[in-house]
Amino acid sequence: MIRSVSSSVSWPRLALIAAVLAFAIVLPLGLDPRGYAIRILCLALLFGAMAQAWNIVGGLANQMSLGHAAFFGIGAYTSTLLLVHVGLSPWLGLIAGSLLGGVAAFAISLPTMRLKGHYFALATLAFGEVMRVIGNSWGGLTGGPVGISVPFSQPSLAMFQFKETRPYYWIMLAALVLVTLVFVAIQRSRLGYRLRAIKENVDAAEVIGVDTTRTKIIAAVISGALTAALGTFYAQFQYFFDPDTVFGVASVSVRIAMIAIVGGIGTWIGPILGALFIIPMEELANQVFSAEAAGLSQLVFGALLVVVILVEPRGFVAMGSRLKRRFAGRASS
Repeated sequence: MIRSVSSSVSWPRLALIAAVLAFAIVLPLGLDPRGYAIRILCLALLFGAMAQAWNIVGGLANQMSLGHAAFFGIGAYTSTLLLVHVGLSPWLGLIAGSLLGGVAAFAISLPTMRLKGHYFALATLAFGEVMRVIGNSWGGLTGGPVGISVPFSQPSLAMFQFKETRPYYWIMLAALVLVTLVFVAIQRSRLGYRLRAIKENVDAAEVIGVDTTRTKIIAAVISGALTAALGTFYAQFQYFFDPDTVFGVASVSVRIAMIAIVGGIGTWIGPILGALFIIPMEELANQVFSAEAAGLSQLVFGALLVVVILVEPRGFVAMGSRLKRRFAGRASS
């Protein structure tokens, strides 16, 4: 996997990536280990990883899924229920949640992968909503609308619980790096080439021999399993959640799609840039404007997103390439 990445990236760019990663590793040493800033960074890394997992389906195959909250919630509830009722370590619960997330992705993919455009988006949206209703209705298992709490235990890596926020930051960073490596490996593999062929023209891909349904299902299962694994990260970080939080269309499904689109859909760096912009800006808008008037913070944040999309609909990656060409043109003239 690492060989696949290194063979496609120049050495100066690899050195730059290594320097940025080293800075990201030491960054929390200069922050309050229990402060607000490091919590926001943790959420940015987590949502960046989720957007990267969504990017496998949404970016490479152009399948606009709005149901990834279903996999996220399945992962969060699976590991938490296994911890509450069996005392199983969240790391083992993470594996169980990933398997269930992959199975759920396979189950929803079978009847929907032949759908295109808006129809596929609506079908996946409905699946996420069904899971949210089930989570609210099965109160005896999930806690219903009241929610469920992760029981406290002795802080340790084995139980995925810590006294400070710093260990969570490093674990979220490792998750983001791992999911990004998976994305790049898929992008450079035969599966990635088939997904991009499907993205360009499904009918033409089938003519040249690509099994489009099988290819999209494989990508959806990988994406769903990764998203479910990240649900465990969220549960262990927040210690409490309810169905509306983890199965929410706006809070999860739309947000991770928006992060990938604003950053640069189909690129490995796009979800990272999008998460590092959207999550902190959203929190900043809430801090500054939430006390002024009801809904003002959402209005300001929404207006900011509209401006960003109007300036460059293809995201930050395309914006950076455009600026680079402009400066190169001025330098040569």
